Amino acid sequence: MNNRNPETYRKLEDVIGCKWSVSVLLAVGNGINRPGALERHIQGISTKVLSERLRKLSAYGLLDKQSYPEVPPRTEYSLTYTGKKLLNIILQIQSLDAENGSKEPT
Repeated sequence: MNNRNPETYRKLEDVIGCKWSVSVLLAVGNGINRPGALERHIQGISTKVLSERLRKLSAYGLLDKQSYPEVPPRTEYSLTYTGKKLLNIILQIQSLDAENGSKEPT
């Protein structure tokens, strides 16, 4: 068995284990890139949780943050190369779930 760094798996759990992270990645992948638009698009997410998720996803190298020195200030997020790869995996899992008919285990 391969000895992997346990910290790597903690990061993965922090991203994938949070329903909001997946929702944010999906929304940014669909071109919704400003915090206010993300908050309106993602049903039930609070401003505080969205800010925390955007910060973590950026820190993990999944999102790029671009700030524009305008009045009022404008911030936009985009997927990094790694973020796009992870989003592709998430979409594959969704596709597999759809193929499986979303059957609940008995």
